[in-house]
Amino acid sequence: MTARILDGNALSQIVRADLAEKAAALKATQNIVPCLAVILVGEDPASAVYVRNKVAACEKAGFRSIKESYPPNVEPIVVLGKIAALNADPSVHGILVQLPLPRQFDAAAVLEAISPEKDVDGFHAENVGALMQGNPRFVPCTPCGVMKMLASENVPLKGAEAVIVGRSNIVGKPMAMLLLAESCTVTICHSRTRDLAFHTRRADILVAAVGQPKMITGDMIKPGATVIDVGINRTPEGKLCGDVDFESAKEVAGLITPVPGGVGPMTITMLLANTLEAAERTLG
Repeated sequence: MTARILDGNALSQIVRADLAEKAAALKATQNIVPCLAVILVGEDPASAVYVRNKVAACEKAGFRSIKESYPPNVEPIVVLGKIAALNADPSVHGILVQLPLPRQFDAAAVLEAISPEKDVDGFHAENVGALMQGNPRFVPCTPCGVMKMLASENVPLKGAEAVIVGRSNIVGKPMAMLLLAESCTVTICHSRTRDLAFHTRRADILVAAVGQPKMITGDMIKPGATVIDVGINRTPEGKLCGDVDFESAKEVAGLITPVPGGVGPMTITMLLANTLEAAERTLG
């Protein structure tokens, strides 16, 4: 068996074309241009690339983007002041602060400073609580993108065994809530899990989001399972790889995402979708 590839690039192009049409219609009928403000603090190369990709995606879809950059030694009060100004600007519909932040920042306090109505990353406690209650305002972009990918392939969810490796607030926990809402039986594994392979071999749907290169190997996967690799790592040779050992996993899985070209493009796509939704909500 060789797994079918779940192509995030191809799906994201389809979804982004639809978002661009909706943004154009919103501008034509209501004179509203969806606007995303991105705040970048410091000089982390990976963060700079992520921000550049987000800004480029906005512009290509006909959105307006604002990029605010600060040096790594900036005082937190300066950034918090900018967030307050963006919260008060009715022409700005979405705000995100690129993580990680330098040491002088309390990241949780910065995320809480963003208005919940403009928190298109879905990280504000109010939005996290709404997701937990099953009535989300904004869903974190990576888990939202994964759900879109599963839906595009009509992956059966009701009653499925779903195993998530990773318990972060950004991916693992919200991913669990979304799969649970679709009536999956959900197991969350982490660094203290005993006999990880015992759990992963039960999974009809396996989501790897732990940040360990090629941690999940083919012998840890149930034959025919859907394998979603959220990880983005670099090998000693400088090549990108995921948390799943793709070469061994593809011989066992039924459906698998590659790295790169899998979940990554859909993460940015769902950021655009959340920004458009925030803009549409200004109409009441």
